Amino acid sequence: MYTNLFNIVLLSFFLSLGSSNLYSQDIKKEKPSITTNRQGVKTPNTKKSVDKPVVEVKTDTVRLDTVKVKKGFLDSKVKYKAENYVKIDQKKKHITLYDKAELYYQDVELKSGIIVMDYEKNEVYAGRIKDSLGNYTQFPNFKQGSNVIEPDSIRFNFKTKKALIWNSRSNQGEFNVKAAITKKENDSVYFLKGARFTTAKDIDNPEYYFQTNKIKFTPGKKIVTGFTNMVIAGVPTPLFLPFAYFPLSKETSTSGIILPSYNDSNTKGFSLQNGGYYFALSDYYNLTLTGDYYTNGSYGIAAQSSYANRYHFQGNFNVRFENNITSQRGYPDYSKTKIYNIQWSHSQDSKANPNSTFSASVNLGSSAYFKKTINQINVGSSLNNTLSSSISYSTVFNSVPQSRISLTATHSQNTQTKEINMTLPTLQFSVDRMYPFALNDGAKKGFIKNINLQYNLNGKNSFKTTDSLFFKPEMFRDADIGFQHTIPLSTNFKVFKHFSVSTSLNYEEVWYFKTINKRYDEQVNTVVTTTIKGFDTYRTYSSSTSLGTTIYGTFNFGDDKKIQSIRHVMRPSISHSYTPSFEKYYDTYATDASGTMRKDYTRFEGGIYGSPGMNKSNFLGINLSNTFEAKVTDKDSTKTEAKKIMLLNNLNLSTSYNVNATELAWSPVRVSGGTQFFDNKLSANFGATLDPYAIDNAGKRIDIFNINNGGSLFRMTSANLTMNYSIDNKGTKKDKNTQSLKNGGRGDDLFGSDIDVGSVRKSQFENEDEEDKISEFFRSKLPWDMTFAYSLTYGNNNREKKIIGNSIMISANGDLTPKWKAGISTGYDFVQKGVTFTQLRFERDLLSWRMDFNWTPFGDNASWNFFIGIKSGILSDIKWEKRNLTN
Repeated sequence: MYTNLFNIVLLSFFLSLGSSNLYSQDIKKEKPSITTNRQGVKTPNTKKSVDKPVVEVKTDTVRLDTVKVKKGFLDSKVKYKAENYVKIDQKKKHITLYDKAELYYQDVELKSGIIVMDYEKNEVYAGRIKDSLGNYTQFPNFKQGSNVIEPDSIRFNFKTKKALIWNSRSNQGEFNVKAAITKKENDSVYFLKGARFTTAKDIDNPEYYFQTNKIKFTPGKKIVTGFTNMVIAGVPTPLFLPFAYFPLSKETSTSGIILPSYNDSNTKGFSLQNGGYYFALSDYYNLTLTGDYYTNGSYGIAAQSSYANRYHFQGNFNVRFENNITSQRGYPDYSKTKIYNIQWSHSQDSKANPNSTFSASVNLGSSAYFKKTINQINVGSSLNNTLSSSISYSTVFNSVPQSRISLTATHSQNTQTKEINMTLPTLQFSVDRMYPFALNDGAKKGFIKNINLQYNLNGKNSFKTTDSLFFKPEMFRDADIGFQHTIPLSTNFKVFKHFSVSTSLNYEEVWYFKTINKRYDEQVNTVVTTTIKGFDTYRTYSSSTSLGTTIYGTFNFGDDKKIQSIRHVMRPSISHSYTPSFEKYYDTYATDASGTMRKDYTRFEGGIYGSPGMNKSNFLGINLSNTFEAKVTDKDSTKTEAKKIMLLNNLNLSTSYNVNATELAWSPVRVSGGTQFFDNKLSANFGATLDPYAIDNAGKRIDIFNINNGGSLFRMTSANLTMNYSIDNKGTKKDKNTQSLKNGGRGDDLFGSDIDVGSVRKSQFENEDEEDKISEFFRSKLPWDMTFAYSLTYGNNNREKKIIGNSIMISANGDLTPKWKAGISTGYDFVQKGVTFTQLRFERDLLSWRMDFNWTPFGDNASWNFFIGIKSGILSDIKWEKRNLTN
């Protein structure tokens, strides 16, 4: 039980005070008695004596004397407890606490085996005790404010705040510090002698540490040391410093220099990479500037920034430029290219503004960037043929009816053809559906009440250019601007209770700001197309109707069967679409000098919203979708309900018939489907194109059904099959390859793991969980995961009956031991008869350190990368890395 020490000591103090005569006064006949009051003030006793005559005393002034109360020697209440005993020695002014002792005074919390408090000197002593086996136990734990020290023994003065500490152990940020003797001058300065500091968790037996004899330590600010030597596994190394300075900060980040790493390349020479400066600009955003330089003249500069405002938004920005030189000037393989890449990601918290949103996902730059960059190994990204970006803002107007508007800038880039399509911006405005024949809160049933209409506006400022002309005047000169207005009028209703009918009329109006004109030019003897700038418009309309239903069928086999029943759901539908001819928008022009006239072009040709059709369109569509589900007896005998499994997620058949066509009216039948196996771990998707018409010897479709030409009912012109299988023994979903996704690649590692050279300290195994690590040499369940993909493509357009593509890809990662990780990505192309991209990954957990090796043995991306370094960010410059790139 806690005891109020202050009250006990104060009571003892007053009991020890005596009532001795502190004052005496000479009188002629008799000395008067002295009375001491409660305040310690002595006054003469003026009462007359009964036995003696009254004595006349000389008139004199008696000076009163006061005794000053001593100031208390404790400034605050003390709470303490101990399991074995508590001993108070009033003579020595000591309080002794033994066995699981605890003492709380002011901002000090002290726990130890034995605690002795000298409340006269305002000092406390704490130390360990021995257990029954003679081993030291219950080491002191001294906490003052946020600083915690765990020494062998400690002596502390409450008044001066000074302390002497023996064999102290403390945690300062990412550092663990141990010192033979520590002298605490005040709350902000410590001096340590015979000290070691490390980021290892076990300070008494670390895998590495820095040994120094003198340290000046300022909590939360800095550590300054004298001669410092690095010790690894108990062995001193030749690595030493005459002095060292380590900044400490309670802030999440501080500005500082980023030391470059040294590397070499077969084609670019020696290099210093990713050296620069980190700016901790505020708690909301930062900036990192880095650069690379190779001895052959190649260089790169980069700027990265992350920003966040809690409950509002977050994002990051990354821009990089490289002057990439291969080989040496004068050699046949010499080349010089300038490449760049811009990435921007921004997301808004959904709670920030429920009516307005802003988002960005930008990945644009040189088409060859991910293949030729000197700062990243982007295998998956380099195999991707497209880059895309989108920046959008949208807001909702709470009007009646409700309306919304959005502005979007988009970018699409083909890295093979180097063609770029951009819209700056796209405007979209829409008004929600209005039901003119239904009450606002009434039921919308039947043909009339379900009639609704809405208004949509779409505007684009579109650019089509190439990589070399991106953001140059030629790009903006050929911009296409247009607006599209659509008003759909639709309704839906049921017929014969089981058939759903939906029908709509669509009105469209398109505005263009430039059109074309075709004419025959006699001087060049050809037809010339010219662009005419100016406002022009066209209007079209169309109709569509669909009829569909749902049919359920169940095949029961009995409750005692393994397969109890199979359920088949069919959704057949028939649709009709009609668009009249808009021949009035087509013009006549001469095709040659003889005056031959043609009417096959419209001035709106090539517009971003297309052009009106010259021929009327009248199509009848047929579609049938199917799903198959089974009820099976559960393997768990305690379950009373049957288990449902999906046999086929979908099996779709679709075709169309051109009512106005005089020949080849039927389009090929497209069959597609998909299903999943093994608890949804294996997904399979298939498709085929079936053509009802035959082909001639030249491979051209003819208006003769294939069955009438001596063949089968349908001629399969193409087919494809893809399978994906992912499995692991972790029971958790595997993390995606974030670096690859950021660069526009795949989320899995079938094409290897993308490596950012500037962040090589991060693990290549994305799903690594540092908190889940264990130190045992053996564990029965080592985590692993595997991703499998198979693709098969069949072509038969001209009776070639040929397998166009047939490849398999596998990626696997696993723990060989609790400290060793390994991974592989590889595959085989059965058509080209060769191994596809192959990457080997190895990683060793060295507790405070991490070592990894990444190797791509062959191909255009052949390379290897080795890294070993301290995991802690505060010692991130203590590393060694080596890489070799063929490009």
